[in-house]
Amino acid sequence: MKLRAAIFAVGVLSLAIYTGLGFRASQVDEPLYPSPSLSKIVRLSEYDSRLRGTRADTDVYEFGEPDGGATILVLGGTHCDEPASYIAAYLLLENIEMERGRMLIVPRTNRSAMSHKTIGEAHPPTFDIPLPNGVRPFRMGSRYTNPLDQWPDPEVFVHSPSGQELSGADSRNLNRSYPGAANGNFTGQIAFAITELVKQEHVDLVIDLHEASPEYPVINAIVAHERAMDCASMAVLDLQLEGLEFALEPSPANFRGLSHRELGDHTLTHATLMESANVSQGRLRGKTNADLVVSGLDSMYVRAAKINMTRVPYDEKGIPLKVRVGRHIAGFHKLISAFSQLNPDRAAAFTGIPTYDELQQHDLGIYLDPHDHP
Repeated sequence: MKLRAAIFAVGVLSLAIYTGLGFRASQVDEPLYPSPSLSKIVRLSEYDSRLRGTRADTDVYEFGEPDGGATILVLGGTHCDEPASYIAAYLLLENIEMERGRMLIVPRTNRSAMSHKTIGEAHPPTFDIPLPNGVRPFRMGSRYTNPLDQWPDPEVFVHSPSGQELSGADSRNLNRSYPGAANGNFTGQIAFAITELVKQEHVDLVIDLHEASPEYPVINAIVAHERAMDCASMAVLDLQLEGLEFALEPSPANFRGLSHRELGDHTLTHATLMESANVSQGRLRGKTNADLVVSGLDSMYVRAAKINMTRVPYDEKGIPLKVRVGRHIAGFHKLISAFSQLNPDRAAAFTGIPTYDELQQHDLGIYLDPHDHP
């Protein structure tokens, strides 16, 4: 009896240690390797001091200098179960060389959401991207703020200041919380700080990176506030001429809390958002694992596409992560080019970022290899 009790106690202790180590690891930010063009790193709490010391506080990477060119803000990791959004942001900050203007990159916009996973989604805790000399692991997070940081959810989330009623869980959805409020909840404070960043840094163009399921109506698209519509229209036309199908979607005036709507309404920026097609978020998917995140290949979606249940073409090639990241990078190129053509006095220029074709030829790992940035 004593032996069984001792074995049980050792098992419980081992499980506690294993769980504790996993929890601790989820709270540690993955290393990033900014390009030599980095000017400085500040924390989001510079724009709202209430975030200091919390998981809402996150790094803001600045490249280039205020030299009369445009100031551009890229948001990755608003939803941390949309890996192309933050991998694209990582790729940008590890490679970009600014020639004119400033680039502000927030790769983990909702850092709290990177510290846990959404219950019931079966998403893997990590996935690997092959490098020329090994692999580099990346974390998979959640759509929502960690409940350890904000709980409980209300039955109904009332968006401020519009008063629109949304699902209670959306109180932890950063992309339903803009423009935020000085006295808001934890997630609303993140939105408020981002809004203040846009105001205080006089951001000209916001590019918010996202993914959605292949059956979602707004997919493979650039969504734009009306102030940014000329810029987004030019970008979409250029992308289509180069063989990349992108839809152009206007920011809906009657759906509140979204970055493109509220940043456009509450600041002077040109607010845009990009969506790529991610099967690991889809409702029709089969087995969910790290390979699905990277390969984007799911047999259930192959079948679904054959009976017209997807909004994008889908076949046995899947939609790999490098394709989804490539689409974000291509859109990034075209949005900045279009803004610069429309506003030559505030043009931005940069080098170091691969094209869509280069990404498909060389793979992501070439551009995410930390040994390229000693």
